[in-house]
Amino acid sequence: MTDKKPTHQDRLRGILPDAKAAPPKKEGDAEEEISCGAFGYLRGIRDLPGSVEFRFRDGNSAWFPYGWLGPWRYNPSEGLLLKFSGDMVYLVLIRGSNLDKPLNEGAINLTTGGLQRSRVVWIREMAQSEIQQVGDSGPTIDSIQLGEFDSQAAQKEWLAKNAPAFLPGEM
Repeated sequence: MTDKKPTHQDRLRGILPDAKAAPPKKEGDAEEEISCGAFGYLRGIRDLPGSVEFRFRDGNSAWFPYGWLGPWRYNPSEGLLLKFSGDMVYLVLIRGSNLDKPLNEGAINLTTGGLQRSRVVWIREMAQSEIQQVGDSGPTIDSIQLGEFDSQAAQKEWLAKNAPAFLPGEM
């Protein structure tokens, strides 16, 4: 019988987690996507989506990284205006109803519980029949408008045309 002393690498393997193995999940720690007709979000504490997907009624989608999300504003009468800054500036105007209403009387909503905490995975335009079915019981997304800008003047012009309540000094 030989007493083999552990090598430096053996000691490190005992201390450092295996890079290939996922950390063990505890009960209630599983990431899961929960959704309503208007948006989907991650429920859990570990993983955050790297981006948010905007799904348009025509089948097209646009993704923006959460790292690009800058200031955003919510005006119940006008909608939700998100500003993403990357190679250009992108404004996303989301119109609908009950955008800040919690789902199932819980803590998650599109605004403070979802986007502010970077938990929203996707937001989608809903068909008129879906909007009518939801009624006042939850959030609905009537439209998503996307603008791409290389100047502040172009942003202001777009806002004046599409959402004047969000112009500086108008709120």
